[in-house]
Amino acid sequence: MTAESQPARKARTGVIGLDDILIGGLSPGHVYLLEGSPGTGKTTIALQFLLDGAKVGETGLYITMSETEAELRDGAASHGWSLGDSLHVYELVPPESLLDDEHQQSLLYSSDLELGETTRAVFAAIDRTKPVRIVIDSLSEIRLLAQSSLRYRRQILAMKHYFARQGATVLLLDDLTTDTNDKTVHSLAHGVIRLEGLTPTYGAERRRLRVIKYRGQSFRGGFHDYIIAKGGVQVFPRLVSGEHKTGFARNVLTSGIGELDALLGGGVEQGSSTLVMGPAGTGKSLLTVQFAISAALRGEKAALFIFDEELGLLIDRTKLIGIDLVALCEAGNLFIEQVDAAELSPGEFTDRVRTKIHRHGVKTVVVDGLNGYQAAMPEEEFLTLHIHELLQYLNRQGVSTFLTVAQHGLVGDMKSPVDVTYLADTVILLRYFEAFGQVRRAISIIKKRFGSHENTIREMRITNKGVALGEPLEGFQGILRGTPVFTDGDRAQLLKDR
Repeated sequence: MTAESQPARKARTGVIGLDDILIGGLSPGHVYLLEGSPGTGKTTIALQFLLDGAKVGETGLYITMSETEAELRDGAASHGWSLGDSLHVYELVPPESLLDDEHQQSLLYSSDLELGETTRAVFAAIDRTKPVRIVIDSLSEIRLLAQSSLRYRRQILAMKHYFARQGATVLLLDDLTTDTNDKTVHSLAHGVIRLEGLTPTYGAERRRLRVIKYRGQSFRGGFHDYIIAKGGVQVFPRLVSGEHKTGFARNVLTSGIGELDALLGGGVEQGSSTLVMGPAGTGKSLLTVQFAISAALRGEKAALFIFDEELGLLIDRTKLIGIDLVALCEAGNLFIEQVDAAELSPGEFTDRVRTKIHRHGVKTVVVDGLNGYQAAMPEEEFLTLHIHELLQYLNRQGVSTFLTVAQHGLVGDMKSPVDVTYLADTVILLRYFEAFGQVRRAISIIKKRFGSHENTIREMRITNKGVALGEPLEGFQGILRGTPVFTDGDRAQLLKDR
């Protein structure tokens, strides 16, 4: 490929994740529209765009009509940014003659004069600084001055042709405070990015963005979650599992509990997902933690994402059965994260999981539990699709995943808040049952895609040495319903009391 035929280097936005969505960034020399309601982060993204250009020696110009230069610099300072010499800020204010009553025109509409003055001032600032990257904030002011849709379109078209001659990459900001149905700039811009803010009934606000248009270029479609934090906007691209395929040996992983491994037909396969279901208190968390600990003791990396339990409580109660999670974390083989379902978006959670895999080499992931994951997205209608993409991605990375779901009820008929049994490769079912005047726990495997497994039901007990399984409960009927009937045998088939 000759130098002349090579594609031009894209102008990176400087926003983590957004360049990935845009497949490298913005094609240089074009006009782009960034629209969103006030508070969605348009100014922050625009500053990141200019600052990233400054890093590669490109002069930037920020033309502000809605904020003062002092406000803009204060906002940049709140993120720890300094607007250096290569980034110019031009505060566009109405000419003094237009603010003075004695100089108001009576024969011409003042908007005609203001629009002309504004346009000339913008062009003059560009001619003085010769910027490579330009931000104009915001189009709402120009739309108000133009008054009619026709004049507004002509004005934007004239500005577009002017920018094309300059060869600059331009970002137009629109706060959607005037006519939200006016799509004039949509048709003229080379690309359009929309920012949206969502306010759930409870919890922190959620933000997402979508690339509506990118002329002549591919991009990652759909909605993508993002946050505004100190240091700028961070975007979490929507996970597409089909883009992440790796080769790995499908080894069998053990739990360290002989009876449980036998029940599972030797263990679980690497790169598979295991769902542990049962009512509250049956030991779902301890069972999945056991697999993570077994991986850490083998020298592999494991990660726990805890939704439903306070982390300190989990550490204390596992210590009572001889499991020291803190020591494993200090050794570097175990990572534990407390996830606040009310504060975290699904996209950010997925990003945290991916970070553990790519940055730390984690091969065992525990999500405890899906009830909390569901709470993290109370107004999302596609929870199952989120889980499907996450599980498929983890499987293709050779990661063994363990999920828990707390079913509603304690005995009798059970209902799950979310049905993902068809997504998991292995499903472990825990139940309470009554026998000889005591409440006991039962465990069984109801699904396993890879290899064979026992079809028996065993008693499971939590002792001061951890999780223990007994012999198959062959003398009972109806254990899975929680209402067993003793048909044969004697007490000896149940584990002895501690």
